[in-house]
Amino acid sequence: MSDADPNPFGPGGWTPDRLASQAGKTFVITGANAGAGFEATKLLVSRGAKVVMLCRSPEKAEAAIDEIRRQFPEADVPFVRLDLGSLASVREAAAAVERTVSKIDALICNAAIAQIAEQERTADGFESQLGVNHLGHFLLCGLLFDRIAESGGRIVVVSSLAYRMNLKRIQFEDLDFDGRYNAQAAYAQSKLAQMMFAYELQRRSREAGRDVQALVCHPGASRTSLIRKDAPLATRLLWKVLSPLAQSAEKGAWPEVMCAAEEGLEAEAFYGPTGLGEMVGPIGRSKLLPHALDREAAAKLWTISEEKTGLEWSPAA
Repeated sequence: MSDADPNPFGPGGWTPDRLASQAGKTFVITGANAGAGFEATKLLVSRGAKVVMLCRSPEKAEAAIDEIRRQFPEADVPFVRLDLGSLASVREAAAAVERTVSKIDALICNAAIAQIAEQERTADGFESQLGVNHLGHFLLCGLLFDRIAESGGRIVVVSSLAYRMNLKRIQFEDLDFDGRYNAQAAYAQSKLAQMMFAYELQRRSREAGRDVQALVCHPGASRTSLIRKDAPLATRLLWKVLSPLAQSAEKGAWPEVMCAAEEGLEAEAFYGPTGLGEMVGPIGRSKLLPHALDREAAAKLWTISEEKTGLEWSPAA
């Protein structure tokens, strides 16, 4: 399908009306207590799914679970603590997930941090946005891959239109931006890294004959808490101007739910809003710039990610 083709879901794009019963299915969502992750959890639960909520704060997770159960009293929403900024926490969370569920129909890599004004580092010494958004999820996917493959499941990576900005490449010579830190450039790199990882994972899975789909989406411009109060002033001012035009967090969740449950989606594609600037509008296939499909860079990133997370993994059985 070319970028000029009409939306395969019709003029109105994909909507939850297409979401059939998910009874008997199990989904795992990072950052499930707020924003698009919370809305995705509610939507899947409303169709009868079990959703394992991976969240950093137990208190916020419990509050989110209480709210979900007020709407859906029979909701099956176990909580597992996960701090993507700590590789030790990722390993503990993956082990807890495997103890909690026997199958995973989709792992949705939804959690993210963005626009950190001053350079911060994770517990393992990585630039925080790369560490949380990419490396933490890379390790989590690797640790849970076999459980996902056993179910013929999916890995859904929630990226961002930010991958189109700044360098439009992985800064291998200075991954942590120690030379000159730039909040937007570091965020853009982290989201590009997530996309490259997902497309490389899909290629490796296909070559290994593993029944796992890796799909990539973005929420467009959605009213969530992603832009924090410590983001650069220019970013906060811009968001203040744009936020009235943004869509709800609920609609921002639609692309990730679609990628987790809809049949017939394409692997090397980028799903999300298709309206104004691809920030809002009907959900379908967004334009995908070629630098996200750079196979040489993706292979190099995979190797480096293995080294940094201490996990060598391959989709091969």
